[in-house]
Amino acid sequence: MRLKDKVAIITGAGRGLGKGIAVKLAQEGAKIVVSDIDIDNANTTCREIKKAGGTAIAVKTNIAAKEDVDNLFKETLENFENIDILVNNAGINRDGMLHKMTQEQWDQVIAVNLTGTFYCTQAAAKLMRERQYGRIINIASASWLGNIGQANYAASKAGVVGLTKTAARELASKNVTVNAICPGFIETDMTRGVPEKVWDIMISKIPMGRVGKPEDVANLVAFLASDEASYITNEVINVGGGMIL
Repeated sequence: MRLKDKVAIITGAGRGLGKGIAVKLAQEGAKIVVSDIDIDNANTTCREIKKAGGTAIAVKTNIAAKEDVDNLFKETLENFENIDILVNNAGINRDGMLHKMTQEQWDQVIAVNLTGTFYCTQAAAKLMRERQYGRIINIASASWLGNIGQANYAASKAGVVGLTKTAARELASKNVTVNAICPGFIETDMTRGVPEKVWDIMISKIPMGRVGKPEDVANLVAFLASDEASYITNEVINVGGGMIL
């Protein structure tokens, strides 16, 4: 119960990695705001947390729309009075080779992955500065270093790393830590859809020889969100079984 009575917003928490993070933080005692563009998925996560004895609400949010983000923070404050933890997890991919990538593919990914993360981080920073306390954890990706067919996704996640480091420097004196996690190949709804041949190729690149689980990332999020990590900020931490060497 390292996070007992802390209030945590997790974006994109309706399924996959975000859901795993939400469940883990709830197990640690946090009150969870399940934010997702799909309210049905958000409600499902919410019910699971409540069934296990936790506290949670669901808020439909398109983080690429500032008015939705404003409403997310308004709903959180109305229900729980403050915000201690923000996990910027929501993200999309629209893969394509650079020479074939459409303007729409580029714009969609940047809008959600980077601009949406900025909107949420900015809203949290304003509140956390006043309270002189906060934890912001951004889910970036190993792809920020570059990946074939992911010019838009890699650029968005590289932007998230830059945003993380700037926010960390600006907020350090206010007792607010900001860190980024770069998951490698994690088994989620998104990755289960890749062809078997691609799956095997990805596994072959991982020194530990296995795909990661959402819990592998969620455990690190829980630590960074806790007071045990109060002197850790401005870090970019890989969770990929050694894939990034």
